Amino acid sequence: MTPPPPDPPPGCPSGPHDTPHDTPPASRPAAPSDDAAARALTADVVDLCSRLIRFDTSNYGGGEARGEREAAEWVAELLADAGHTPVVLESAPRRTSTVVRIPGTDPTAPALLVHGHLDVVPAEASDWSFDPFCGEVRDGAVLGRGALDMKDMLAMMAALVRSWAARGIRPPRDIVMAFVADEEDTGELGAGFLVERHPQLFDGVATAIGESGGYSVRLPDAGLLYPIAVGERGSAWMNLTARGAAGHGSRPGGDNAVTALARTLTALSAHRWPVRTVPAVATLLDGLSQRLGFTVDPADQASLARLGEAARLVEATVSHTLNPTMLQAGYKHNVIPSEAVAGVDGRILPGAEDDFFATVDALLEDGVTRAFHNYAAPVAADHTSPEFAAMAGALRRADPEALVLPFVMSGGTDAKAFSRLGIQCYGFGPPGRTPPGFDAWSYVHGVDEQVLVSSLDFGVRVLEDFLLTDPRTASPEDPGTAPPRT
Repeated sequence: MTPPPPDPPPGCPSGPHDTPHDTPPASRPAAPSDDAAARALTADVVDLCSRLIRFDTSNYGGGEARGEREAAEWVAELLADAGHTPVVLESAPRRTSTVVRIPGTDPTAPALLVHGHLDVVPAEASDWSFDPFCGEVRDGAVLGRGALDMKDMLAMMAALVRSWAARGIRPPRDIVMAFVADEEDTGELGAGFLVERHPQLFDGVATAIGESGGYSVRLPDAGLLYPIAVGERGSAWMNLTARGAAGHGSRPGGDNAVTALARTLTALSAHRWPVRTVPAVATLLDGLSQRLGFTVDPADQASLARLGEAARLVEATVSHTLNPTMLQAGYKHNVIPSEAVAGVDGRILPGAEDDFFATVDALLEDGVTRAFHNYAAPVAADHTSPEFAAMAGALRRADPEALVLPFVMSGGTDAKAFSRLGIQCYGFGPPGRTPPGFDAWSYVHGVDEQVLVSSLDFGVRVLEDFLLTDPRTASPEDPGTAPPRT
């Protein structure tokens, strides 16, 4: 028997409302006609998303989290009820992930990994207009922390498994689904643990999809761009340490660790990283220029501003960045400390690691050293591959006017862990379409997070289309072109 999700918080309804059904998550959808199956699938996604949000899976960092075990076990029961054999693994007490392999019709075909994270960033309830873990469905939206990041994707994954079981559908290749812990911190207790300790779960996997990509971005011409992530900047979280002579604070300054560190941080902050357009970003810029009728200059802020919402996809991925984020030195006003430490957050473009570290080292003051707190190399996948074309095709079948282009993420995801297994990782989850005025970026990690029911409907249709497509036999498409709007 599937364990129920937590009861709704006080003041919330006993279950989702304003949806076309109220099916308990343990019961499989019936096997109806295609139209009815589509409606049932969307209803199930809405229901599962609502119920997943009711698990408070807040990740506070530093190993402190809650709710991942309960959520992972609940998902595992859903998958088992659909006839599969999920594996539930714990990397540390209550830090739990669930993995399942859905057999395809061709066991010799390269397998696909679909991954999403169970954990969410914390929510300060006093800042919200509704309970962050209510999971209420109101005015055409599912409300709560994780609605967009990324329990919507998890709900799509689970709902598709249930729907395929009811309809007797098998994908063309094996699909491994991973519902993982800890992505909102380092990921080492989730995807990192699975990769290091249980790599056999991903045998035969050549490609992966996960967050973030396939969502709609409104262009200045009112058209919609659906970016697919084909890369991520690397993360270099480093501690810079300066050492000097300890002494009395009243003496003239000399070999002072604090001032040496301050000069280094000033030099690093003042450095202007040169613009560097990696191939995926160049393709994005070319596609936007062709569509909008002007040449986008990535070095010109005014030119980038003309892209509207799409500027966010470009501005942080045309150069390295490095920002000081933490400082620690001394213990008393009248004592010169012998050591000062700063934490810095460096982000590195794919293929340019050597350039980044050479520049950082050249800017370090004499006597200042660096050491990694955490390092994850950049990730890059092929935006000319049949897999990318299959994703683009699924989006265009749902929206014939879609402009689909590759982009590089400024931050990072669990793709950094899975890529260590040689898997080509894309950001394509969850796909979605939103109307004007709905700013999804402001909700992710923000206040009053919510996902539109219409976006869930669009997203699960696109995701199913892609998952049931064999990229080896799909018709080739140019992933970077679409007719200009008139």
